[in-house]
Amino acid sequence: MKTFMPKFLIGAVATTALVATPVLAEKAAQLVDINGMRGSSAEGALQSRGFAHTSTNKNSMGYAYSYWWNERDDNCVVVEVYNGRVESINDATDQDCGHHKGSAGAAVGAVAGAAILGALLSHKSHHREGKQYDETQTSEFERGYKDGLYNGAYHNYNRNDAYAHGYEKGVEEREANLSHHHRRGGYVQTARIDDLQGARAAGGMDELQRRGFRQVDNFTSGNTRYSIQWRPESRQCVQVTIADGHFNDVRDIGQHPNCR
Repeated sequence: MKTFMPKFLIGAVATTALVATPVLAEKAAQLVDINGMRGSSAEGALQSRGFAHTSTNKNSMGYAYSYWWNERDDNCVVVEVYNGRVESINDATDQDCGHHKGSAGAAVGAVAGAAILGALLSHKSHHREGKQYDETQTSEFERGYKDGLYNGAYHNYNRNDAYAHGYEKGVEEREANLSHHHRRGGYVQTARIDDLQGARAAGGMDELQRRGFRQVDNFTSGNTRYSIQWRPESRQCVQVTIADGHFNDVRDIGQHPNCR
């Protein structure tokens, strides 16, 4: 026995079928296939899914946190990268990507206005390290973060732990952003030394000599040997700590009686 559907119901069903089903925002849980990818590959994968890069922050441990915004879905995610590979991807707030609910979604990729630029220069969710701050604490954290980031004096007049935490994260961000800098001015290029950490002693000494250093002092303490290296051109005074046949520590100590 055939069942007949009234024509007006058939039309209603057909109309409903033609209505576009809204695409749900791709949350971080749907992007886990990006984990383990090289940074460049992850970038392409995110762009192909409608995400645009808004900002990247680094820390002193070598981790980079990049924030991505999907304009279509009003969705922000943060990608954690270490040693060139994606370690994790997590949901982030709209504010992390420079957007606010009901703000008509100004495009971050375009020339940023003062409000959007301010949002991008503010702290991000990963800076709080999972700590849940209320409105007052968040404000104190933000003030501390900016003071530390821009090398302002520590000014915790409210004696607030959130300010102290923010200042610490701001200083860490600033140091990470200046990892290429040798803290010296002038017109003479400084020699790189950080890449010699862990080098074999013999090869490391030869490399220091090739870079213009000469040993000006040498002493031992127990099983550890210390070498003071001087590079007159850039006025770098470097202490090398050697143990077990390797450079355990290489640092610019600024001055030494024989660095002259």
